[in-house]
Amino acid sequence: MRFATYTAQGQQHYGAITDEGAIALDPVFPDWPTLFDAVAAGGLAQLEEAARKRVVTHTDFTYDMVLPNAPRILCVGVNFPDRNAEYKDGSAQPEYMSLFPRFASGFTGHDCPLIRPPESHKLDYEGEVAIVIGKGGRRIPQNRAYDHIAALTLCNEGTIRDWVRHAKFNVTQGKNWDRSGAMGPWLVPFRDADQLDQARIVTRVNGEVRQDDRLDRMMFPIRREIEYISTFMALRPGDIIVTGTPAGAGARFDPPRFLKPGDVVEVEVNGIGTLRNTVQDEAI
Repeated sequence: MRFATYTAQGQQHYGAITDEGAIALDPVFPDWPTLFDAVAAGGLAQLEEAARKRVVTHTDFTYDMVLPNAPRILCVGVNFPDRNAEYKDGSAQPEYMSLFPRFASGFTGHDCPLIRPPESHKLDYEGEVAIVIGKGGRRIPQNRAYDHIAALTLCNEGTIRDWVRHAKFNVTQGKNWDRSGAMGPWLVPFRDADQLDQARIVTRVNGEVRQDDRLDRMMFPIRREIEYISTFMALRPGDIIVTGTPAGAGARFDPPRFLKPGDVVEVEVNGIGTLRNTVQDEAI
């Protein structure tokens, strides 16, 4: 079962996505006006049960960022061995993970364009798996970390490369341009460890494979990410953790291969699906 946020006839809905179309569920659960509210209430199983009893309500719709009102999105940087080597600074694997915040306004939905701003044409792609927390907690041990995951989704953690270097100690400004990244197309309920432990990320630009790696090669596995993050902040239902991108981003080519209008970027992970976006310049 897949759950998405989408817009049809000018109105935003959330619901189940089938091969035939979308089944709107927000009218069925007025106490959960958004998909975020359903996740925060631990309601994915109820959504699933309701969807089985209903028919498609929309066949013409546009995907939105999957949780557009998610208040907390935390991203893990430089989390694959080859990715660390890309920096060519001779550094060993770090003892602690790099973290930075992103905001929902920086993401668009599946099949929507990533926006390249006029201030910089160094828009880059980063294919990643994102986890959505279903059960909150503090100081969560690794052996119980997966118990706190409600669902999985995909992320193209689009980055304006020169703006991540504007400051000495942070990358926030290069990571939060409006609609520079994408998240979706949908949430897939998390039921089995193999959904992550056997997952492979493939990112393509215009059909060319640029990133291809397995989550089990992460320097900081997802169980460790949950343990570490929940040490300094209590995780809450609906929190999103974007777990890290493999080597092969456009900035690391010689010369760099940044995204340009007309490009098509696809992030694919077995068992979750494919997140697809075009690229266009911002209209100003």
